[in-house]
Amino acid sequence: MVHARSSLGRLYDALKAGEIDRRSFIQGTAATGASLGLATFLANTATAAPGSLKNGAAFYAQDATPEGTPVASPVSASARPTAGTEGQTRGEGGELKILLWQAPTILNPHNATGVKDYIAGALVLEPLIHYLPDASMTPNLVTQVPSVENGQLAEDLKSVTFTLLPDVTWSDGEPFTADDLIFTWQWNIDGANASQNITTWQTIDTIKAVDATTAKVTFKQANPFWFDPFAGTSTAFVLPKHVLEGKGAEGNTAFGQKPIGTGPFVVDSFTPNDQVIYSANPNYREPNKPFYATVNLKGGGDAASAARAVLQTGEVDYAWNLQVEPEVLQGLISDSAPGQLLIKPGAQVERININFSDPNKEVDGQRSEMNTPHPYFSDPKVREAFATAIDRQQITEKFYGEGSDPVANIVTGVAETESPNTSWTFDTDKANQILDEAGWTRDGDVRKKDGVELKVVYATSVNQVRQKTQAVVKNTLEAAGFKVELVQVEAGIFFDSAAGNDQNLSHFYWDINMFQQVPNSPRPLAFMESWYAGKDGANIAQKSNDWSGQNSSRYTNPDYDAAFEQAQGETDAETLAELFIAMNDLVVNDVVIVSLVRVGTKQGASKKLNAENIAPAAFSYDTWNAANWRTV
Repeated sequence: MVHARSSLGRLYDALKAGEIDRRSFIQGTAATGASLGLATFLANTATAAPGSLKNGAAFYAQDATPEGTPVASPVSASARPTAGTEGQTRGEGGELKILLWQAPTILNPHNATGVKDYIAGALVLEPLIHYLPDASMTPNLVTQVPSVENGQLAEDLKSVTFTLLPDVTWSDGEPFTADDLIFTWQWNIDGANASQNITTWQTIDTIKAVDATTAKVTFKQANPFWFDPFAGTSTAFVLPKHVLEGKGAEGNTAFGQKPIGTGPFVVDSFTPNDQVIYSANPNYREPNKPFYATVNLKGGGDAASAARAVLQTGEVDYAWNLQVEPEVLQGLISDSAPGQLLIKPGAQVERININFSDPNKEVDGQRSEMNTPHPYFSDPKVREAFATAIDRQQITEKFYGEGSDPVANIVTGVAETESPNTSWTFDTDKANQILDEAGWTRDGDVRKKDGVELKVVYATSVNQVRQKTQAVVKNTLEAAGFKVELVQVEAGIFFDSAAGNDQNLSHFYWDINMFQQVPNSPRPLAFMESWYAGKDGANIAQKSNDWSGQNSSRYTNPDYDAAFEQAQGETDAETLAELFIAMNDLVVNDVVIVSLVRVGTKQGASKKLNAENIAPAAFSYDTWNAANWRTV
């Protein structure tokens, strides 16, 4: 079976070719799981002249509108979902119960590697700008989103000016000023702080405080990704200068356990890998918010039990990422059940990552050292056979269902950057043929060459869907002559960022691992750092950088690095899209990763909650709009 082009990509091709009209394109995208707002914007820009989207509009969308209605600028001051919040009193909603079956381990997202940490941290810390469900940007700690039209974004994309909201304070009452933005930049680029977002913030040359509420940012070169350090809920949280300045490692550790933020809640207590208790921020800038007096965020368990707790028994109000087989979820939903299912637009891909270093050879106190080639995955024929022996269709249909589809690409969900050059094939006979021709001969059930055995240690987090996916992959790989050992690691450990944890993603001490990662924005340059090596391997996760490098696969390709570095300063929209496609094609066709499923994630919410205010968004984490959550 061969998958030559995604359904969204085919629709977009037909639109550009004039084979279907704009309305048909928008309607047709519903089946792909793509954002309706994103589809609308792409429909409006499909025939735009080259370079006409230079200010960054190409990758943003607005809500669907009737045929012929003008679409607003994608960087306008779009309203956040706030239904029903008028006239409420802070704290009148009592307790909100959130369940994450992967428990948070740290509350400073800049030091985190797991989604559960971003979700927990986003109740306290905030970015300047949020992404809305339709992928457009909306101001949060600023008065407006900069654009060329409003004069805050330079036409050459070399500088941007932010006007901060006046009279905002941190939760301890100290004023929020431009100096905090300057400090956040300096903190992130200081290697001693082990920020996971160092490369994103290194694009900045200077930030200067024009006055207390005005900051001018100058980039090292023209930057089409000017928003990346300031927008969304992964790379962009602002840190308090007065709390962290001069405190060093001790201060960072303390802050990661109990951060001070501008967000709607403050941390009362935190037990890593277990529970966070929050209370309403008494200094939050909107006096009638948040609606809830406290939040009890509980971690642990598994996705199936989380689904039951929110959908069937009503023990909790909200549960994240219900990665459970479709038939199980359907069995929990009914008119009389207390919970409802929310399907979040999918831009993330469940993928298998290949380790290009040797996880069994120790060098200077570390395994998977970047200069030790993997004993068999260094052979491209082995990687090709490996990818060919995986049944993505079966995995998608059995374990993901509605809103998900099998894919080859890793950059997906935005038609302009969806590569037409990749395909996937499931054919165990072909996989066997590839290995035979490459000299990997069978010795019993397992293939060997020059004394090296194709024994694969395959790790992922503890989750029923992932364990069932592992079983399917193991079965088909073994039919091709691989020997597969399955490893499951508790999610809190697997996604933990601690330098001393050798079972986490950053160490990657296995042959392959599997997880999914949410792109940070519709222009996911920071996401693409996962395969960027950098000068002298500076971005490769190693002992020397406390495993903070984004490239944990230890993949090095000068062509990929060149495309990544060109993209950092590319201002022409069409060329930039081509660079994303080129990077995608390198990691897919070189089998650095094996993309399995583009996932439409499923969240559970009490029917008492206003689902409109929860507003699941593809490029923001679940609690991004928590200030406006409320009971109906």
